[in-house]
Amino acid sequence: MKIHEYQAKELFAEFGIPVPEGTVVTTPEEAYKAASEIGKRVVVKAQIHAGGRGKSGGIKMASTPEETKAKAEEILGMTLVTHQTGPEGKLVSKALVEEALEIEKELYLGMVIDRETSRLVVIASEEGGVEIEVVAAESPEKIVKEFIDPGTGMHAFQARKTAFGLNLPKTVLRDVTRLLMNLHRFFVETDASLAEINPLVITKDGRILAADAKINFDNNALSKHPEIARLRDLNEEEATEIEAAEHDLSYVKLSGRVGCMVNGAGLAMATMDIIQHFGAMPANFLDVGGAASAERVEKAFTILLSDTNVKVVLINIFGGIVRCDRVANGVIEAAKRLDVKIPVVVRLAGTNSDIAADILNKSDLKFTVAKNLADAARKAVDAVNS
Repeated sequence: MKIHEYQAKELFAEFGIPVPEGTVVTTPEEAYKAASEIGKRVVVKAQIHAGGRGKSGGIKMASTPEETKAKAEEILGMTLVTHQTGPEGKLVSKALVEEALEIEKELYLGMVIDRETSRLVVIASEEGGVEIEVVAAESPEKIVKEFIDPGTGMHAFQARKTAFGLNLPKTVLRDVTRLLMNLHRFFVETDASLAEINPLVITKDGRILAADAKINFDNNALSKHPEIARLRDLNEEEATEIEAAEHDLSYVKLSGRVGCMVNGAGLAMATMDIIQHFGAMPANFLDVGGAASAERVEKAFTILLSDTNVKVVLINIFGGIVRCDRVANGVIEAAKRLDVKIPVVVRLAGTNSDIAADILNKSDLKFTVAKNLADAARKAVDAVNS
């Protein structure tokens, strides 16, 4: 689960991670009041679940409360399009009015789970304010990594080692070390999956502040943290993804034209890959689960067809837990009830797959039955291109 920058900073402050003074607002009048209370130059920052806001006009400086109100009028209600939102953009309903900082140095600091080592890894760089992927590609020697043993947690020497690796002035080493220890405590106690501060800044008056904040939480742990679950903003999420989750379907909307209905996350990823291999793009990731019951298949069809970009549906089901003939009958029932008009390519493998193919071929619906996954992907891509 993602949260907004202002929410992330409120949580940071609770864990002793210093953040700039700021207030979230929803109207220009609230922005005027917030700037008046801060009493200095401010920055107005659009609050959406996407990066690249500054380059797209979502972050503006203001010197007076009057100017702050004017900038808030420009930002609130706008549809902000960045490289992470897609061409449709996101509607801005909230903004963060925050003190403008006199910055001496920008750093990068992040924590994430490293799946290869099954450990939390601290990633830091003296090159802040830019995407860490760019730093990794252009200046890999400027990236510091420290792996944390989950059994012992972060030791003070590891925090100091990371701080020293950033070539910091001696006057701020202790503050950065303390911040690192607090960030680790925050990460573990809240079951975060990503915590990123970019940039972490040293101001001209010697303060260490998280000038930006991005946090993701492990959805599977939200039941332990109702106070964090309440921070979820459904307006920032895809409506079809929310609907799918309500029916225990794993669904992620993408930008292609081949709608995928698959059982099993690994098989779904392989299906997406092979669609791209044959020259098209998947419209989604959709895992209906091992059972692939008629009810799940119908709901999956409903979600897929709600995406107007979908021009063909590729069903790829492995019949292990469930028999393929039952899946075939479920597909036919769902297609009839929903009056599916676009081409449907079906590949069923496993228990009773031959019977399933016969059922589909004899139905009065024009399914394209594939022999294997490559054949299914090729036929789906051909249907899109034609």
